[in-house]
Formats: sequence, structure tokens, C-alpha cells
Amino acid sequence: MTELLVAFRDWFGGEDPSAGEMRRSVDRLIADPATEYLLGAADARSSAVGVVQLRYRHSVWTSRDDAWLEDLYVRDSARGTGVGRALTEFAFARARERGCFRIQLDVNRANAAAKALYESLGFSPVQQAFGDEALYMTRILQDVRGSAHS
Repeated sequence: MTELLVAFRDWFGGEDPSAGEMRRSVDRLIADPATEYLLGAADARSSAVGVVQLRYRHSVWTSRDDAWLEDLYVRDSARGTGVGRALTEFAFARARERGCFRIQLDVNRANAAAKALYESLGFSPVQQAFGDEALYMTRILQDVRGSAHS
């Protein structure tokens, strides 16, 4: 899992945090019940080629829990195979199981493929942040009565 997050960092052209720092952070977050990591592979016999990091928190504005899709990464060799879509849909299911009202994320505006994926999965842009680099997106998972949206 950490290897995939390091690959994500490298894909962005970064050097920080170090692989060791990332491992320590992942170990800490795995112990946190408000964090989940989901792994995706091309098939049951393959090693993981994708990862999602989900963080859960309570919202004072909805009086319910929300999910934050902190990271979604799929190796270049597996892009376009449906792994990212499947991981995101699994993230929806996990968030619904936990009773979350909505799932949110931010995406780099320059990452057209990721933005298109999220929009195709029902995310809507809500605001920009960090100058013009990040676009916050939300998908409602349940209506006000708690019924799941598909």
C-alpha cells in the first residue's frame, strides 16, 4: 500500500515526504478507525495496482458522518482498465455502510482524466481552492431521510 502511495508521490514529481515518512504515516492511519485503505487489482491473482485512502469525519452542518476520498491512485500500466472506477465505487459502498451522507474530494484541475472520472461517477464541483489548482467535488450518498443514492 505504501509503495502505491510513494508511486503516486512520484507521479506528481515530488520527493517529499520520504518513503520512510510515508510508511510511518500509513502505519499510524491504519490504526485509526476513521481511516480505511482500499486496494484494487486487475484480477484476483494480481498484486494491487490501485489504492484509495478514505477518511471519515462527523459534520456539524449535516449532523452526520461524511467521507473524504483523500487519495485515489492507479498505476499507469493499469489506467483505463476500470480499476479506478471500481475502487471509487467500492469507496461509495464503504461510506454508505458507515452511514455517511456524502463523499468529498479535491482534484487537481489540470488532471482532466481524474476530473472526468469523478464527474462520470456523480461528483459535482463545489468550489476551488489553492488558487486554481484544486477543485473540491462532492457526491451525495444519502437523501435527508437516510436512503441511499445509487
